[in-house]
Amino acid sequence: MSGAAAIGRSLRTYYAAGRAAALDAFHARFLGPGDLGFDVGAHVGDRTASFRRLGARAVAVEPQPRLARLLRLLFGRDPGVARVAALVGAEPGEAVLRLNSANPTVATASDAFVAAADGAAGWEGQVWDAALRLPVTTLDALAAAHGMPDFVKIDVEGYEATALAGLTRPPRSLSFEFTTIQREVAAQCLDRLEALGYRAFNACLGEGMDLSHPEPVHAAAMRGWIAALPHAANSGDVYASLEPARLRR
Repeated sequence: MSGAAAIGRSLRTYYAAGRAAALDAFHARFLGPGDLGFDVGAHVGDRTASFRRLGARAVAVEPQPRLARLLRLLFGRDPGVARVAALVGAEPGEAVLRLNSANPTVATASDAFVAAADGAAGWEGQVWDAALRLPVTTLDALAAAHGMPDFVKIDVEGYEATALAGLTRPPRSLSFEFTTIQREVAAQCLDRLEALGYRAFNACLGEGMDLSHPEPVHAAAMRGWIAALPHAANSGDVYASLEPARLRR
């Protein structure tokens, strides 16, 4: 599949009928008018679009050149969206992004992620067929440039713990993606978030927007829950908040 066809598939998937309403209803627990959301790993911008529909400003961070151009087409005339074409890491500099032309949703700066996917059930046929050296910014630098966010979504394919290493001031709420091929990365993220002062966590599986726990849980319980998931669960997002009520089902 060509890169353009793969992006077209992502657009159809992430802008499918009915998805916008579900995204907005879920994100409304974290963002409202006048708030600021960071969409780190913005891909085709469906989360950024949701933030804007809720009246929040957005910072859309996407390093893949094709997707950065798409985000310019979608949001270039919206003064409420700042677009950043960079990776997010532990410190400013440069890093290599591995591209997967047939599946741009899994571009990654993590060699460990590529190695974990190799031969794993459910990841058959994934090929990272190109690489680009790109600039790296940090969550702290983004906050200094655009303001302290109220919510941060991080989806960077195995680079989540590295991204969180560049955060020293906790936003009100944030999320990070996890996979069952790299549960240790989720544990590292939880360690970092605990150190930043988060005590309340919940999670959603896959692309669903249904919280898995009726009440927020502590980091230890979240580590255990992720460790116990079957491999076939594949992926999900952990949510953390300084305000536990935001994480009640």
